[in-house]
Amino acid sequence: MTELLTRCGAYTYLGAHPAEKGYVFRVWAPNARAVALAGEFNGWQSAAMTRTDGGVWELTQPDAKVYDGYKYVVTGADGQTVWKADPYAFHAATRPGTQPPVNGPLLIYEVHLGSWRHHEDGTSLSYRELARELPAYVKSMGYNFVELLPVTEYPLDDSWGYQCTGYFAPTSRYGTPHDFMALVDALHRAGLGVILDWVPAHFCKDSHGLIKFDGTCLYEYGDPLKWEHAGWGTRVFDFGKREVRDFLLSSAAYWLREYHIDGLRVDAVASMLYLDYDRQGGAWRPNKDGGRENLEAIDFLRELNQAAFAVDPAALMVAEESTAWPLVTYPPEEGGLGFNLKWNMGWMNDLCHYLKMDPYFRQYHHKDVTFSMVYAFSENYVLPLSHDEVVHMKGSLRGKMPGDDWRQLAGVRGFYAYMLCHPGKKLLFMGSELPQWHEWDFRGQLDWYLLDDPACRATHECLRQLNRLYRRNRALWENDRDWTGFEWLVADDNRNNVLVFLRRDRKGHELICAVNFAPVPWENYRFGVPDKAAYQVLFNTDDACWGGSGCAAPADTELAVEAIPSHGKDQSLSLTIPPLGAVILRGHGKLKHKRTGGTQG
Repeated sequence: MTELLTRCGAYTYLGAHPAEKGYVFRVWAPNARAVALAGEFNGWQSAAMTRTDGGVWELTQPDAKVYDGYKYVVTGADGQTVWKADPYAFHAATRPGTQPPVNGPLLIYEVHLGSWRHHEDGTSLSYRELARELPAYVKSMGYNFVELLPVTEYPLDDSWGYQCTGYFAPTSRYGTPHDFMALVDALHRAGLGVILDWVPAHFCKDSHGLIKFDGTCLYEYGDPLKWEHAGWGTRVFDFGKREVRDFLLSSAAYWLREYHIDGLRVDAVASMLYLDYDRQGGAWRPNKDGGRENLEAIDFLRELNQAAFAVDPAALMVAEESTAWPLVTYPPEEGGLGFNLKWNMGWMNDLCHYLKMDPYFRQYHHKDVTFSMVYAFSENYVLPLSHDEVVHMKGSLRGKMPGDDWRQLAGVRGFYAYMLCHPGKKLLFMGSELPQWHEWDFRGQLDWYLLDDPACRATHECLRQLNRLYRRNRALWENDRDWTGFEWLVADDNRNNVLVFLRRDRKGHELICAVNFAPVPWENYRFGVPDKAAYQVLFNTDDACWGGSGCAAPADTELAVEAIPSHGKDQSLSLTIPPLGAVILRGHGKLKHKRTGGTQG
């Protein structure tokens, strides 16, 4: 009887149980090849568990709290990886919460492997050399994902990998396939996810590649009105052929399954969706219904995403789609394409236009920094400041900013705080964090020497600490999909180039972000706030430690809320918003109202 009672107590050992710090997780999976733990406490990043006696896998998570969501990521005996609920869980997510969410903190560092860092002789680092340096740097900067420009083999360096010939081969420029596996493994050991840029839209016309493979248009369309993107000098895959679709689907599955890539960023989706994409003068053929939509490509994209999630239910499938095509991040059964993330190209273009402008003229283009909120919740967006925005005379992030060195660096810090607080996941191309003033050159390396300059080093550290603040505060990332996670406090102060808005997590915790895109401080700036007793300055990009002027309240300063109506609120806050800077605030307590007359602000 005693033995029987002991057997009835498995739930006291297996499952999630309080530890000295956090919780210890145990799951019985004796035949699994590997088991990892992913949850709200680690941003849904898989953390490897340790196998103990009896086929039990164990891991302690010091940051885990009561009611945090989590899943076991089980690689089974069959080699398939599946996200599993805890059989011994004492509380379960309400339906339909059966899949890992994509609403965790997502900070992506975009990398071109060949130009991140060089040897002294100017040659690129190998995959294994990158494995020793890249993960530690990216992790120290606070990012949790790396996105690699295409590594699928390609003949022309100048294409950056976007015109490839080898859809199953990592480029030999930096080593062997096993060397690339070592890099992916090193990134994973550092707790970093890996997204691979993948190009199913078109292929290059090099004679040894896919073009007219058997003397006919085998992989590409045979119709001259469909077969080429003249602007890129490439051929378009024939998405109507099952064998071509299978080739591309197999490539996608291969990278996810064999290299354990965590997601694919699908390049140039807009060029696939429209038959008239970049085809001038009517040089295109309508579909069977007379429309401009490429029905075959639409079917392929839906099939691609379904296949990817069948291989890895937790995969990130990201669309670089630059038009207003609807429902990109909605499931096919709802009429969508099935991606779970989409680059917000509209936000990117508007902000790049705005940042280049002399601050005086920004007041006439205020919509550039507000219009994105009109459609912010129509898709699951990534805010990208990518490689495409720091080349071809567009200027680096720092180089876009008008003014002297001080104003440029202040502009980088203020913009980055605005970007992190704006709804949407985040992506920054390498070098922008240094902050590099040269445009990106794929032939060279990043300007690491800038970190010897105290002003650049201070801004670099500011961005690093902003990343950490973003990941610590759920209000900045937990609810990026609807208006419950965002509220305008000041949207219309174009004359002062000021924005003030609020972010909110699902438990109601709030942060306020006040941004000034003008090169002068605004003292005693009053705006309405929720009825807290006071607000604490969590971060000020103009603090002297970041190279700022120090004219505004530094971090940890307490600012009292006053019962003065402003901007539609019964109470308000008055503070200095620094030049080209941002202040992030967190409220506490409850204001006891003693109403005064009038409305200010």
